[in-house]
Amino acid sequence: MPNKVVFDVDRCKGCELCTTVCPKNIVKMSDKINAKGYHPAMVEEQDKCIACGFCASICPDTVIEVYKEEKKK
Repeated sequence: MPNKVVFDVDRCKGCELCTTVCPKNIVKMSDKINAKGYHPAMVEEQDKCIACGFCASICPDTVIEVYKEEKKK
């Protein structure tokens, strides 16, 4: 599986903290509104994700899961 970031958009409160720490600047706020009435965070270009985990670490509501590609031996 390639590097991937998954957001639980229904739990995201749109605090934007994750957008400030992404070194690739690919985490953005969605134009759509979730069930709680917030604009959730999302990844625009998943293929550019390096799975650093900064976004997941800073998220106060733990709505982000990061999957890192396993290196082939």
